[in-house]
Amino acid sequence: MKQNSATIRDVASEAGVSPATVSRYLNKSIVLPPDTAARIEQACKKLDYRPNQLAKRLSLGSSELIGLVTPEIANPFFAALAAAAEDEARRAGYALLIVSTGGDPQMEIANIQRLDSHHVDGLIVLTNRPDDGRLRQMITGRKDVVLLDEDVPGAEVARIFVDNEQGAYAATRHLLDAGHRRIAHIGGPKDLFSTRERFEGFSRAMREAGARLDEALIRFGAYDRDSGLAAIRDFANLKAPTAVFTGSDYIAIGVLAGLRQMGLSAPRDLSIVGFDDMPFVDMMHPPLTTVRQPIEGMGRLGVRTLLAQIKGEATASLARLPVELVLRDSVGPPPSPPSSGTAKSRTTRRAEALGSLGS
Repeated sequence: MKQNSATIRDVASEAGVSPATVSRYLNKSIVLPPDTAARIEQACKKLDYRPNQLAKRLSLGSSELIGLVTPEIANPFFAALAAAAEDEARRAGYALLIVSTGGDPQMEIANIQRLDSHHVDGLIVLTNRPDDGRLRQMITGRKDVVLLDEDVPGAEVARIFVDNEQGAYAATRHLLDAGHRRIAHIGGPKDLFSTRERFEGFSRAMREAGARLDEALIRFGAYDRDSGLAAIRDFANLKAPTAVFTGSDYIAIGVLAGLRQMGLSAPRDLSIVGFDDMPFVDMMHPPLTTVRQPIEGMGRLGVRTLLAQIKGEATASLARLPVELVLRDSVGPPPSPPSSGTAKSRTTRRAEALGSLGS
């Protein structure tokens, strides 16, 4: 295969202008007379000249590359956000470098250091762990970093979150309106920003309704299936809840798996509301009522905010995106109480099932 060896000096010689003129013309930093511009275009075509994109970027002081630092990419939440961010970056003429840290703080720090070596022009950072202070120290005050989804307390940097508290409030209010009063909550990591906000929304709705907040029915863990499964098993030795608000759809999946193991189902024996609205939850049995996050909107706004900051434009220090409660089939009325002379009620059957699981 023939290698392209034409340089900018070759183009300049062919067009009868200086190399600086060719460079500025190709970088669109100069307007030339039509005949001069035509000579440069013809020279490029004749010599099959391909600009050295790396050299071009270095000359402009920009890599035209931004990074997305995410805990993982297999999770549909992060995958959908990354796809939207990549599309938004491409529309602006930037490439997106996606890095999965696995929640490793050393990986997060290493990627922040990419900024100082000019490997990328800026970073969108998503973390899924409480900060020990190092991340805050590295990013505070920077105009080339945007935080998405989870906060780093004390960091003075642009942040974009969803309205976690209001979403949790709406979810819990929906369960209360369905007649439930003994409602459990299974949240994410206890010290995580989103976990705290969602618990506050849950607590506020319960307080306003005069419903008892039973600490025995509050669990914190990971935003995953195993946390939901473990929590519903823990409830086996308690006076069981009639409904549960989970801090993520993955936790709700674990709750549903635990119910199936007991021979129970939602919403007949337990009503469930999740948080996220992952692409698959409308195909579950039953389809899950959940709080929809604007995942793609977060990704796009993150890119737009970062690029605006890189250009020196003013941006909001904090943006909150609205959420939406999506009603499906996983919520119903509380199980009926027992009555004399009738078959076992749903309450009795459910208590026996929970007891057998806990024994």
